[in-house]
Amino acid sequence: MPAKADLQRLRSLRDKKTRESLGLFVVEGEKVVRELLAANFLFTEIYTTSAADFMPPPSARFIELTPAEMARASHFPTPSTVLAVGPLTRSPLAPGALDHGLTLALDGVQDAGNVGTLLRLADWFALDRVLLSPDCADLFSQKVINASMGSFARVITHTADLAAALATVAPTTPIFGCDLTGDDVHTLPALRDAIIVIGSEGRGLSPAVAALVTRRITIPRYGAAESLNAATAAAIVCDNLRRLRPGISR
Repeated sequence: MPAKADLQRLRSLRDKKTRESLGLFVVEGEKVVRELLAANFLFTEIYTTSAADFMPPPSARFIELTPAEMARASHFPTPSTVLAVGPLTRSPLAPGALDHGLTLALDGVQDAGNVGTLLRLADWFALDRVLLSPDCADLFSQKVINASMGSFARVITHTADLAAALATVAPTTPIFGCDLTGDDVHTLPALRDAIIVIGSEGRGLSPAVAALVTRRITIPRYGAAESLNAATAAAIVCDNLRRLRPGISR
């Protein structure tokens, strides 16, 4: 039986400062936990109630909770039957990594659902990495992980000062900034290496990042809508970069 302090610890992990302090994050829900396990993510602790039809892996410490205990640990108004804890780890960006392959760079994307969906897009289009600025929605929040649908465990991610990282990119690697005033995305040439920068939902590209963009691109508008959702715009851009063209294949 878990101690009261252990249940409080689980509940406190909904707060970013606590996650950073303890080096742990939590995800709740049988579906998302299964998705991450299927992607070979190694949880350290898994908590379930007797109502869960769930067989935990041998690598994780397994604890069974009563429904009342799960309610005290849960982050949701209606508790799930499964809650899992994993280590909060970040991979440093290696020097020169952005020069090669396709990178999706998020410049202050603060909506957690958008960040999770962008991870899912990067997984779908087999991008080499996702680079997040520190002011993006927290990668280890429940909303981001849920929206990623398991891609959280498959996509290589880095968090870094975006302007500083882009300033080191080789001149031969284009940095595309998504902007309403940009060139038609359908005119892009065949490319093996490129960086696609998606700005924040409210302000777009930050001035420091915008100054490093080598070409602004946009999606042609045929109707009256003011703009596209960040994830929708990224999907269209990624599709154009991934189209099969002579000499370009993966």
